[in-house]
Amino acid sequence: MRLVTKCFSIALAGFLATLAAEKPARADASAWAFAGAGALASKEGTQALTPRAALSFDFGVGTTPDGPVIFGGLGRLTTVIDVGTDAALLARLATHGFQAGSFGVAFDVGGYQRLWGAWGRGVTGGLTLGLPLGFQISVQGLYGTQDALAFGAVAGIDFLRLTVYRQFMTNRWPNPYPAHEVTPASAGLAGPIRF
Repeated sequence: MRLVTKCFSIALAGFLATLAAEKPARADASAWAFAGAGALASKEGTQALTPRAALSFDFGVGTTPDGPVIFGGLGRLTTVIDVGTDAALLARLATHGFQAGSFGVAFDVGGYQRLWGAWGRGVTGGLTLGLPLGFQISVQGLYGTQDALAFGAVAGIDFLRLTVYRQFMTNRWPNPYPAHEVTPASAGLAGPIRF
């Protein structure tokens, strides 16, 4: 009986030591936090298309950043200056290069609710080109009720792609707590061209 108790005690101590061992923590999900500005041409009803300045804010989460393709959900607020705000819920499909802060693309599609004018709703989407260090350029559009139509371009920076997800230029600007697996080829100034 003593031998069984001793073996059990040793096994339990080994199990607890394994649980207590320090390991580097890595996030297992992608995330986005973008802010940018640009110009949108928009109209409602029989109005003519009118170009206006706009602000755009994205926030969302997705699957693991280690995968070649990332799926996720995104909330977007687009404020057309002197007019109002459109709120959208989108599905996102992004490449690994986009998430790693180098070069890549993301495609967004979903629905929106117009919070001004006739309070219309409809479909919206965008194609985003991800550039190094979290910079991105996005072409966006929407079509909805009340003959609402808008399209334009927005440029800005994704703060999470710049910081925790960045695998670009790490030999000059280290990323001490990367949120995903760092590949040795990504440390250079040019970084990997892995879409």
